[in-house]
Amino acid sequence: MDNHLEEWIIEADITSMQAEMTAGRVTSEDLVNIYLERIRKYDPVLRSVLELNPQAIDIARTLDHERKDKGPRGPLHGIPVLLKDNIDTHDDMHTSAGSLALAESIAPEDSYVAARLRAAGAVFLGKTNMTEWANFMSPTMWAGYSARGGLVLNPYGPGELFIGGSSSGSAAAVAANLGAAAIGTETSGSIIGPAGRNCLVGLKPTVGLIPSSGIIPITYSQDCAGPMTRTVTDTAILLGALTVEDKLQDYRPYLNREALKQARIGIPRFYYQDLDEARLAIIEEAISQLKAQGAVIVDPVHLPCEDMEWDGNVMRYEFKAALNSYLGKLPDDVPVHSLSEVIAYNEQYGEAALKYGQDTLIWSEETSGTLTEEVYLEGRRKDLHMSREQGIDHALQSHQLDALLFLDDEGGADIAARAGYPSITVPGGFAATGVIAPGGYTTKGHQGITFVGTAFSEPVLLGLAYAYEQASVHRVAPKLD
Repeated sequence: MDNHLEEWIIEADITSMQAEMTAGRVTSEDLVNIYLERIRKYDPVLRSVLELNPQAIDIARTLDHERKDKGPRGPLHGIPVLLKDNIDTHDDMHTSAGSLALAESIAPEDSYVAARLRAAGAVFLGKTNMTEWANFMSPTMWAGYSARGGLVLNPYGPGELFIGGSSSGSAAAVAANLGAAAIGTETSGSIIGPAGRNCLVGLKPTVGLIPSSGIIPITYSQDCAGPMTRTVTDTAILLGALTVEDKLQDYRPYLNREALKQARIGIPRFYYQDLDEARLAIIEEAISQLKAQGAVIVDPVHLPCEDMEWDGNVMRYEFKAALNSYLGKLPDDVPVHSLSEVIAYNEQYGEAALKYGQDTLIWSEETSGTLTEEVYLEGRRKDLHMSREQGIDHALQSHQLDALLFLDDEGGADIAARAGYPSITVPGGFAATGVIAPGGYTTKGHQGITFVGTAFSEPVLLGLAYAYEQASVHRVAPKLD
């Protein structure tokens, strides 16, 4: 492999890859081969890529020929992309959500996300490891662990720094430059959290902006796929390729260095009170940078939902109904077609399948699966009302704000997830010290600055994130050698 290309690929963005392909200095096949070599070299330690696409090189060659004959389809033509292992692809790759029960499952058709990316000319490099069943299997399961793929490690400190979940492999792979970009999924914090911990940009879009058909689910009301990239520009490119056709198809015009001038940013201090000294210093520095770029900082702002004791009833009840619907459509040769069969399968292969148990799966199986229970219906009403009218929208409207500012997925990700509202995180700095969090992991490591907005405010959030990114420049590549 050309040494120059090996060096150039580190931190290369989608725009520069397209420029090099347009100039004829590199091909999509070259890009695929470089990334495959990096995966073979570095991923045995990280365990971020669960399986490679055996068709990747052939697809890249075909797209290279198409470029010569017809020109590129768009900004993703020939770009190697990784997909989380709960996103269906109808090809030679499996879709398992990290489980042994679905380890041999081939999706009967592409998910909406995969179909859109294929149409845009992306090359699927492979599937990324993840927290099994998107971390809805056991309350003690370590983020990034799956029975099928083992534990994903953070490339900035393998075995030392927290990886975040459940889109752990997507985050680690992109951070380590094992692919141009990746698609993760989020129910609550599963894109924002690992993106922040791996010095990435991560976007959790408004629920419905990207249809979730063909994604192994947790909930109907909160699940969504989103980009995980090294730059805000790359996130905007991917989002444009994925959104439904009656929405924007190109978000790049909103990437304005001056977007923070006179932007009104709210500081929800209630959600900063448990931050340790190092993490608090990072978000305080971000607030200072926002001010320096001309933003109007409203500090503090209060959300009426601050003292809410949130519960997991919506996820508990929707998981069984949604998963049974997904599994029921799989071919007969797949060994499980319902949540109860997944539980029985895991019990049969207990030592391999149940390192952390499956209490959460059993908890969900105890529901009817019909979504008619009053505790579920009331839980859904409460989640929407408190996260919207008594939460994000209340704060935004009361202070005429463009966005709220959080650190990583601390508080803001959960509220935005319950509301179905968008959030974007951008590298904010490295906490050299940390404390042990309730989950048993250290808070030391990279931290993300997260902007949260109201429904379909992605253009505003991308603009704010881009201006902050350009002013702060906190993205750094991990040292792997």
